[in-house]
Amino acid sequence: MRVSIVDTPANPPDDPRPEPPPEPDPSDCCGEGCVPCVFDAYEAALERYKAALAAWQARHPGC
Repeated sequence: MRVSIVDTPANPPDDPRPEPPPEPDPSDCCGEGCVPCVFDAYEAALERYKAALAAWQARHPGC
């Protein structure tokens, strides 16, 4: 039985490109030094997005 590379678990048929997180509006920050600030949460989400995008690009060379 031949298995196509498309059928392998590493290349599932539904593997959409990751979406970047929405950037918070400047007014979302209250300016009172919250820990974490909404911008800290955004930066963490952005780092996760970059890692997910790099992994997706490795699975989809040339895209």
